[in-house]
Amino acid sequence: MKRKELLKQLAAEGCVLLRHGSRHDIYFNPKNGMKQPVPRHNDIDENLAKHIRKYLGLERK
Repeated sequence: MKRKELLKQLAAEGCVLLRHGSRHDIYFNPKNGMKQPVPRHNDIDENLAKHIRKYLGLERK
């Protein structure tokens, strides 16, 4: 999955960029207070994208 596509999905679900890390960006879900790092790679493995969405409390549509 492309990183841009994952970030669009996170934004559509209400997640916001909390801060930039050295190699990851930290995204925050204000609905449940969960934070999750998202790597800055152009391509993100499907399993990792699924894990990020699950940890932020987002269900795959």
